[in-house]
Amino acid sequence: MGTATDEFRRARDHLLSAYGDLPRARAFPRPALGETFNWVADWFDAVAEGNDATALRVVDLDKEGALLADTALSFAELAERSRRVARWLRSAGVRRGDRIMLMLPNRVELWESVLAAFRLGCTVIPTAVQLTPADLADRLERGRVGHVIAEAGLTPKLAELSGDWTRIAVGEPVAGWQDYRQAYDAEPLLEVERTGPEDLSLIYFTSGTTSLPKMVGHTSVSYPVGHLSTMYWLGLRPGDVHLNISSPGWGKWAWSNLFSPWNAEATVMIVNQPRFAARPLLEMMSRCEVTSFCAPPTVWRSLIREDLNRLPMSLREAVAAGEPLNSEVVRRIREAWGVTVRDGYGQTETTASIGNPPGMPNADGTLGWAMPGYEVTLLDPRTGTPVEGSPAEGEVCLPLDSLPLGLMTGYLGDAEATARSMRDGYYHTGDIASRDAEGRFTYVGRGDDVFKASDYRISPFELESVLLQHPAVLDAAVVPSPEPMRLAVPKAYVALAAGYLPEAQTAQLILAHAREHLAPYKRIRRIEFTELPKTTVSNKTQRAELRRREQERSSRSAQEWWEEDFQS
Repeated sequence: MGTATDEFRRARDHLLSAYGDLPRARAFPRPALGETFNWVADWFDAVAEGNDATALRVVDLDKEGALLADTALSFAELAERSRRVARWLRSAGVRRGDRIMLMLPNRVELWESVLAAFRLGCTVIPTAVQLTPADLADRLERGRVGHVIAEAGLTPKLAELSGDWTRIAVGEPVAGWQDYRQAYDAEPLLEVERTGPEDLSLIYFTSGTTSLPKMVGHTSVSYPVGHLSTMYWLGLRPGDVHLNISSPGWGKWAWSNLFSPWNAEATVMIVNQPRFAARPLLEMMSRCEVTSFCAPPTVWRSLIREDLNRLPMSLREAVAAGEPLNSEVVRRIREAWGVTVRDGYGQTETTASIGNPPGMPNADGTLGWAMPGYEVTLLDPRTGTPVEGSPAEGEVCLPLDSLPLGLMTGYLGDAEATARSMRDGYYHTGDIASRDAEGRFTYVGRGDDVFKASDYRISPFELESVLLQHPAVLDAAVVPSPEPMRLAVPKAYVALAAGYLPEAQTAQLILAHAREHLAPYKRIRRIEFTELPKTTVSNKTQRAELRRREQERSSRSAQEWWEEDFQS
């Protein structure tokens, strides 16, 4: 057995050589890392030594899309800067095992701080900049935060919150806060704390819709090493320029803006906009020669409304994550760029566990196959037993006896939730999928999103995919609406595209489109125009909130139409 670096590289290189050969990739050698592993010391520093290749590039645009700043740092520069930050944090009282809350947008200090924290053996709690003071108070208390590093403009949110935690401001000086800029004058810290495979490295607060967010704990191995599966799904190679759209408070940020690209020795590319706009993003993708792009379906749906042939693209790999991808997006991107947008699946609790990897036959609308490092089983939600044969449908579960490489350690401070999710020898995702004869999975919906209408099981995702094919529909969510005869009927909440009015004529057109493309028992019977409620960090639709609205509703909305309104 070689060093931890040798073992990690051997596993990584095996996956790089197995693009297009998933069976070979799934047989990859799990790295034998020994009793201690620190991803920064054992991998990042080994890659960074004398390496002038660009590790991080951050482009800032103004609200019109004009360039404000373009900052690039090499692997060697980031290693050096993070060593200075680590030394300075230690002088500020940061110690091994401490928990550091990072409340920073996508700016270079965020990556410096993460690397520095890992050097010190600390646990990082990434935090969305949109959170309210009440949200932050909850994270400070339940997360047992010892130190906060926040952008200067965000510190007022924390001004009224008490606690014995170190306050460090990034940017302009803030009274009562230490100035992060002093870190660059510190001497580099050369030694690194050795961390064990069970030591916490990251805590993510999952979005809560009906209860407080759960705290997902990841170790010094589960995310850093587990994201080899994500690297394989993304199709990243050394020298790639990888652009990912996500907030630092979302687990996907660690997936695609930290571990996966740097595991592959690729460049992390960031495009910051005051407000998302598709055209300036496309211009930066072309100008910066982005080779790999990952974005949630909402972003992809915005992009296909632009002229995709206007600019030359260097794109080789394209993926979507966060919510299932609709086939219309795949078709439009393939026609314009000759690239297939590949879907994948994972959770904050895992790395990429299912996906359509590069070089494999891609069936539009499917999640793909189990990724390297994972076995995936479908369990009958009623009996908890494996569903055999094909086609098959059940809850997506990970057998614990196969030691899923990227699975969380559990929900911190919530033994009941941990036991519930990891019962009977499986990790239960709560998601329902089907499996075909080739072992390929297709998303059906969250276990609590699938509903019955006239005794037929309805998958909201299938109906939403049809709605999104209509040009008037920017976004949609389907939930059950109570109805005496059928128990429930499918109702669509629709956010309209620009140029369409929330009026009867628009509703009639969309309902007619759905009627033409859906079987009668799946027909959307009601439609309401509104903005969809989204989770703060990951921008996922909160269907639980829409279901609650329907159950509590006593009358129709002024912007709601039923198919009976147009029967004449």
